[in-house]
Amino acid sequence: MDQKFSFEIVEELAVLSENAKGWRKELNLVCWNGNPPKFDIREWSPDHDKMGKGLTFTNEEMDALKQFLTT
Repeated sequence: MDQKFSFEIVEELAVLSENAKGWRKELNLVCWNGNPPKFDIREWSPDHDKMGKGLTFTNEEMDALKQFLTT
């Protein structure tokens, strides 16, 4: 079963780190499968063609994380 999915990086917000092969851990706003954009943290290949596992956050979840990190 080969399921296709789509994504669009709407806005590149921050590069958190980069490894020796050029893959970068980034914070971006990403639309997955045509849905509204979510905050996304994951590793990306230099051309954004390949990606690693990551985490996505709604606006509310990102607000809660931001509040936690700043207290």
